[in-house]
Amino acid sequence: MSLASKLALGLGAKLDGEHFDTKKEDKKKPKKDEKTLLPKNQHQLVFGFEKRNGKPVTTIGKFQIEDEKRKDILKLLKTQLACGGSIKDESIEIQGDLKDKIRIILVDNGWKFKN
Repeated sequence: MSLASKLALGLGAKLDGEHFDTKKEDKKKPKKDEKTLLPKNQHQLVFGFEKRNGKPVTTIGKFQIEDEKRKDILKLLKTQLACGGSIKDESIEIQGDLKDKIRIILVDNGWKFKN
């Protein structure tokens, strides 16, 4: 298929007007979706519990806030509970079965949980 026939079919770059769109999409790195940020009184957090290599891990899920605030919450929980933890995607993982204590700390700070 020749270049002229491709352009006739509308394939290739858009050459209309003053602006020429010749960008290629990177197939390896898809576009990141914009995250919707919610205030903490509108969140409906959910607990999860797993055992990894025989050790309990509590996950608190779907924080739709900025990364800095998520890090601050993790730091607060780790210092008050004297345990380890990390951030995975939009959730926080805390070492140990500490669901009741985590709920008390976060409710005191204004967070809501799904019942």
